[in-house]
Amino acid sequence: METVRSMLRHKGSDIFWVTPEATVYEAVAMMADKSVGALLVLSGGKLTGIVSERDYARKVILKGKHSHEMQVREIMTSPVFTVSPGHSVEDCMRVITAHRIRHLPVMDGDALLGMISIGDVVRSIISAQAHAIDQLSGYIEGRYPA
Repeated sequence: METVRSMLRHKGSDIFWVTPEATVYEAVAMMADKSVGALLVLSGGKLTGIVSERDYARKVILKGKHSHEMQVREIMTSPVFTVSPGHSVEDCMRVITAHRIRHLPVMDGDALLGMISIGDVVRSIISAQAHAIDQLSGYIEGRYPA
């Protein structure tokens, strides 16, 4: 099974972030601009939270609040569940499922390396299954020496 390290190699390690003092509007605009569903929240270079479209929908829109007036700190999720480069795809799926989240920052000690999403994890699983199916089909069809 693939590791987080190899997923980041394929996907890249771009990190999109805001500060806790940014307005929710600024965060949502950045998410739209970068085509992502969540941003990391960094304060003094340290990961302090994560803010997602889900946070915006549930904590701003549904409560009739205004994104121009609210700061990210008011709606961000904290503490954040993280994974390390050595975690497996299965490990990530367990964390995502158990905590009903869609994004996992990747940390190596105190160093932030990137972020993976449930989409990245699902793509990895599908790729591994396709490879296994190809190997088994080749064996059944006699493409491999016995």
